[in-house]
Amino acid sequence: MAGQQRQWGTTPSISSALPTEKEILQDEELTEELKRQGQFEAPGETTKKQALLVQLQKIAIEFVKLVCRNNGLPTSIIDSAGGKIFTYGSYRLGAYAPGSDIDTLVVAPRHVTREDFFEHMPSILERMLPSGAIEEMKPVPEAYVPIIKLMISGTDIDLNFTRLAIPAVPWDLDVKDTNLLRGLDDRELRALNGPRVADELLQLVPQKKTFRTALRAIKLWAQRRAVYGNIVGFPGGVAWGMLVARVCQLYPQATGSVIVMKFFRIIGRWNWPQPILLKESEDHPIQARVWNPRLYPTDKYHLMPIITPAYPAMCATHNIGPTTKKIIIQELERGGDITDKISFGRLQWKDLFTKHTYFTKDYKYYLSIISGSTSKDAQASWSGFVESKVRLLVQSLETQGSIAVARLFNKGFAREHRCQDDNEVSAVLHGEMQYQASNVKTETTDNLKDPLHNAVAQGDADTANMANGKDEPPQNGTESHAFYTTTYYVGIELAEDSTKKLDVSEQSRDWKEQQCRSANFEEGRNYLNIAATRSYDLPLDVFTAGEERPTRAKKKTSAKKASAPGQKRSFDASGMEDSSIANEAKRIRSEGTA
Repeated sequence: MAGQQRQWGTTPSISSALPTEKEILQDEELTEELKRQGQFEAPGETTKKQALLVQLQKIAIEFVKLVCRNNGLPTSIIDSAGGKIFTYGSYRLGAYAPGSDIDTLVVAPRHVTREDFFEHMPSILERMLPSGAIEEMKPVPEAYVPIIKLMISGTDIDLNFTRLAIPAVPWDLDVKDTNLLRGLDDRELRALNGPRVADELLQLVPQKKTFRTALRAIKLWAQRRAVYGNIVGFPGGVAWGMLVARVCQLYPQATGSVIVMKFFRIIGRWNWPQPILLKESEDHPIQARVWNPRLYPTDKYHLMPIITPAYPAMCATHNIGPTTKKIIIQELERGGDITDKISFGRLQWKDLFTKHTYFTKDYKYYLSIISGSTSKDAQASWSGFVESKVRLLVQSLETQGSIAVARLFNKGFAREHRCQDDNEVSAVLHGEMQYQASNVKTETTDNLKDPLHNAVAQGDADTANMANGKDEPPQNGTESHAFYTTTYYVGIELAEDSTKKLDVSEQSRDWKEQQCRSANFEEGRNYLNIAATRSYDLPLDVFTAGEERPTRAKKKTSAKKASAPGQKRSFDASGMEDSSIANEAKRIRSEGTA
């Protein structure tokens, strides 16, 4: 029918109405607030990144030619072999903040291998980039998705590699062509999936500018509310992008501000586990495994399935558990309440982006999962492994009847300590801070951007080739040695009807023993412990400027309690006794640490 509007996505749109003047004004206000929040980089930085990608494209072609020459191939093949750079992730989607890294994929023809990439690419980069441009270069060939981590003139680059089963890679190669998947192994398929998903996603949204504005806002909101990060059981950047894209499909003419306002109500009240799909699933003669709960029993257990649009379709949110689902829905409801008030002029956009209160008031009790190592390299890989497994501890805690919520914070805190003996190491592993190095700043794992940590955390940690490095010598001629830790915090909310003492000893012990039995653990070099912490005892470095650590409430003594000096004081109406967590910590101490 002439004039019929295109259907975006798997269902008709909810509204195709054009924006009102009020909505256009609100969109302008949202954009201005995002600028104030530092979500747009300066034009000069954008130009700098574009120029760097042009250089990397030239380097990719030279790399392919070098391998061809080394293999003794004819000049005609060398000249036509090509090679191409693709970007993916937040940079490709156009919703990145200043300082964000650029996920980059080098695509080569069939006669170039992954081994060639790690053998030759570093030296070619050094030769072809300006002198001093490379500030850091760390190849991580053993990773789930092998990369070379680069810092080039202040820009972070994650350089990935894949080869295709074709003789040449032309400059106009369309990465969305499903036939390119033929003959690829699992690693090559995973590498190619990044740009394929990003390109498909951009083709499935009605207005790219609207999508990018809304995605910037939703990513900032998710990061501020600590509901961001696939490894720890929250949606990652791509998953949040697909959710925003689905709302864009339902309101194809809307402004970015309207998409954000609709987002919280639509996604917050979605009929889970009904999946979020941007397009109907497709079949292909390659017969790769695609997400399908009717065929694969494990797919039935995904609580909030968000499905990638590129073949083979995968679930981007398989790590979400009952607690993280509950928290996500609570935060979406809160976001909807705020945007409703913004719509009526009672609040401003800045109110949507207020920081979480995870450490300042959300919980009274915390478990500190502390991994430690005697060298920085050992800790990078060991902490990555522990990060990939800590959500399993949380899932186990969720079965504890006395616990209503066990929420893992979405970042770890990396610290450096100076210890002279095993007793001081043990104290550090139980949360003591007096041996922390005063001249080394605590960093969260997202800010560290350690390629080894991220490679192990994001990949197949059970089979990773862990790089443990060497123990480091004493510091400045003293007896003290550097000891590195990364701590993950789990906030505990007790069940309202709980009448039992909180006892997490069995879950903690089983999880800890399982990790220390893995091939990734090296006794005497890697350490792991679980310590109990109250809110008023949290380390000061988990709080940011303007935040205050909770204070210990003063004891209230009644005449009845005074007459019974042996009676234990409860924390609250849950019936959890004052000494329960402390007794658990003492028990762990008496057993020693792994």
